[in-house]
Amino acid sequence: MNHRTFFMPLFFLFCFSLASFTNAYAELVEGKNYTVLKNIQTTRDDSKIEVLEFFWYGCPHCDSLHPHVKAWAQNIPPDVDFRYVPAIFRPNWATGAKLFYTIEAMGLLDPLHDKIYHAIHREKIDLSDEAVLFSWIEKEGIDRKKFEDTYRSFAVQNQVAKSTQMSRQYQLTGVPAIVVNGKYLTSGGMSPTPEDTIKTLNALIEKARKEK
Repeated sequence: MNHRTFFMPLFFLFCFSLASFTNAYAELVEGKNYTVLKNIQTTRDDSKIEVLEFFWYGCPHCDSLHPHVKAWAQNIPPDVDFRYVPAIFRPNWATGAKLFYTIEAMGLLDPLHDKIYHAIHREKIDLSDEAVLFSWIEKEGIDRKKFEDTYRSFAVQNQVAKSTQMSRQYQLTGVPAIVVNGKYLTSGGMSPTPEDTIKTLNALIEKARKEK
């Protein structure tokens, strides 16, 4: 077999993929695809590129984006530090933030994060009502008393206060919003589709990587 003939298609495929990624990166337009925060925020690990997804469980756009963010997060590069942050713009959003930090503290984020979106948006269960929430948690096989104790704990309240503060510090105007390295912000409203949001996210990560 002619090895040169065999590798040429692979070479062109690699070049095409590289060119496509480079073009996606080059086509980023500030003010259209992303904005630069006026007050750049510190990250929790300087050695990594931080990615924060600000969300609210009750937001239909967050619900639409979530499967794409989840799939992306399963294959993030080793130099990226990703985490979810529940945003709080109004008092009634605090319940969702408390719910998130409770399941996170109890080690239940993986099984329940998706189920919460499903319960709210597909089953139309009002989990912002604490009585409904606690009953739903019990039906999911979770120890209700342990959940309620954690939900009302100082540690969770402290996390909720931090989320409220972060929602202001990061100059959020809506959700879903993704902040890369405490500097670049993109949102669902800046992209036609969730897939485009992920493409912008990847391009911003590469931009931040080049700046390090």
